[in-house]
Amino acid sequence: MKRTDSLHDAAVEFIYEEARLLDEKRLDEWYALFADAGLYWMPMVPGQADGVNHASLMYEDLVMLRLRIDRLRQPRVHSQQPESRCLHVLQRPCVTVPDEGAEAIFRARTPMIYIETRGSEQSIYAAVANHDLVLESAGLRILMKRVDLLNCDAPLPAIQLFL
Repeated sequence: MKRTDSLHDAAVEFIYEEARLLDEKRLDEWYALFADAGLYWMPMVPGQADGVNHASLMYEDLVMLRLRIDRLRQPRVHSQQPESRCLHVLQRPCVTVPDEGAEAIFRARTPMIYIETRGSEQSIYAAVANHDLVLESAGLRILMKRVDLLNCDAPLPAIQLFL
């Protein structure tokens, strides 16, 4: 297997593992997948250019991600009575492996269906998860995860967990 083949396969498995950690609510392990400069971004309009100069559904650095995770763990959080559960149904990620000597960012595009339930309520979202991954000494890390909801510009209920 060539170097690029093994890195490609590692990136694909990384994305599947990330979804599994979210589904199992292993949020500390999921959080550890992010690079120090990691971002989680969910644009508010189709084709949104950036999350800094435009309003977003979510645009969170590691500090904000940690706050969201800690809030979800609070036993008296009203939005988690009953507790939310989720399931990611992923298509196989399409990964672009950087050439040697090029900027070492792996880009992945993963169409998916995301289901979130809470009590008798269930929400289903169609989305594309776009990952920018970097290879660090400890392995692949998320530099940015951008989740493009198909209906991002529609009125949406509160999304409790992470797509």
